[in-house]
Amino acid sequence: MTLLKIARLGHPVLLARARPVGDPTAPEIRKLAADMIETMRDAGGIGLAAPQVHESVRLVVALPIGNREESRTVEPLVLVDPELEPLAGGTEEAFEGCLSIPGLRGLVPRARRVGFRALDLAGRILEGEAEGLFARILQHELDHLDGVLFPMRMTNLRSLAFESELRHLLGDGEARPTAPSGAGVER
Repeated sequence: MTLLKIARLGHPVLLARARPVGDPTAPEIRKLAADMIETMRDAGGIGLAAPQVHESVRLVVALPIGNREESRTVEPLVLVDPELEPLAGGTEEAFEGCLSIPGLRGLVPRARRVGFRALDLAGRILEGEAEGLFARILQHELDHLDGVLFPMRMTNLRSLAFESELRHLLGDGEARPTAPSGAGVER
């Protein structure tokens, strides 16, 4: 496995709509998924989309977790050509971060619950529901597949801050995000 270079804010691959994978069983897709998992873990992330590693295909790796502490013990899901559908339950705002925008966090509204459908690496259909942090991770990563970065989802750019300055936004003197590890979506 290989650690991949992470695209950063400003690179055009992050603003383009990714193309469908097609054959999830192709050896190059399996290798890309394995390398993405290794890269995500090495960077301390909890989700990663292929465009973030300079591959404009609809492939995501994500940890199905309810809180950041679970990230060490849970195996990531590999989602090929994924689709999401918001479910009943409303929206919530939480701080998010991104491996492609290191050091920044922003308050982003997201659906609390989503249904997802994708293929796995064997070409089988994966379906399920996600809520809380896992729903946020999926929405964040699928946004990457459509060329959307979390600041584009923010309703108030006054809630965008460096990690070291979050305490000022929270008003309590502690740099603690409102969601588990800033929804830490990726870090």
